[in-house]
Amino acid sequence: MDTRTGLPVVGMVGGGQLARMTHQAAISLGQSLRVLSASPDDSAALVAADVRIGTHADLATLREFAKGCEAVTFDHEHVPTGHIETLEAEGVKIFPGSRALVFAQDKGLMREQLAELGAPVPRWGRVESAEDVETFAGGVWPVVAKATRGGYDGKGVWTLGGPQEAAELVATGTPLIVEERVPLRRELAALVARSPFGQVAAYPVVETVQRDGICVEVLAPAPGLNEALALKAQQLAIDLAHELGVVGLLAVELFETVDGIVVNELAMRPHNSGHWTIEGARTSQFEQHLRAVLDYPMGETSLTAPAVVMANVLGGEPGGISIDERLHHLFATDPGARVHLYGKLVRPGRKIGHVTVLGDDMTSVRARAARAAQWLQEGR
Repeated sequence: MDTRTGLPVVGMVGGGQLARMTHQAAISLGQSLRVLSASPDDSAALVAADVRIGTHADLATLREFAKGCEAVTFDHEHVPTGHIETLEAEGVKIFPGSRALVFAQDKGLMREQLAELGAPVPRWGRVESAEDVETFAGGVWPVVAKATRGGYDGKGVWTLGGPQEAAELVATGTPLIVEERVPLRRELAALVARSPFGQVAAYPVVETVQRDGICVEVLAPAPGLNEALALKAQQLAIDLAHELGVVGLLAVELFETVDGIVVNELAMRPHNSGHWTIEGARTSQFEQHLRAVLDYPMGETSLTAPAVVMANVLGGEPGGISIDERLHHLFATDPGARVHLYGKLVRPGRKIGHVTVLGDDMTSVRARAARAAQWLQEGR
């Protein structure tokens, strides 16, 4: 509890852009998010008032960080499960808890649990040898291999075209699962929040557009999505939040196929597929996550405009006009574009920010968002 304000303190492990935007949401609730950051130069550490520098892999650091926090949450899934279990046993309120978060940390456990719950999943299997991969493929290539732990933005995922590629990957020693390559129409995401009391709030289902394994666009609501299928996706996410005991945000990444929807991945934190909610929903995913972990009533999730598009800004090649000049030109050209920059050093392909555009027509809104993101990335 903050003795000055009488308001609870929420600690977030991780100092990336998710923590930065959660901190911004905390301000309107009278709070300053406490952040555990690996470096004072991390995105959230540059703006939050209460920053502790340390590693999420050290139990003593986590224990000290949690002192005085009403709740501890995460902007990534990489905290060792054993550390979370220890802190829970010591009475620290951690959301999501270890029994839920493990299914976002370990893809093998996630697939097993989803299958046990009857959720739609691709055909999959654990593999330890190249022969295991060949047996799984059964002569039908390509197949998709995933590292059971870690991996993000295309890292830790491989499309294997045949036995030779399988052998090379297995030889690295990376623990793997393999999955069939789903004949997808497009990718969707269903985002819900759940409180300890059990209240849930569901956002409109969105379409996510990937390029080279990185999300480049999110379209809200998903264009042309059948209402029955949208409701099914929302209900699936709500059911999983309840069954897994998630507290906070749950993002369910989905494949839409000719036969319906299939679960791809789970994330138990604010998620890239929900960045559009800052301007595009009545309650942002970041405020909703805080409400959930504090057991506050959930906020309204309806859209603020008929069409909302979020486009990620990726780091381009160095040189050209400065980012400040690019902002000048963008705002002069499209005053309605909303820009969020993360304070990160620019590297090619790295997410350094996002742009959100709202309007009445999805086609024109999408074009504006793509143009704005390209201008910020390339200066042209």
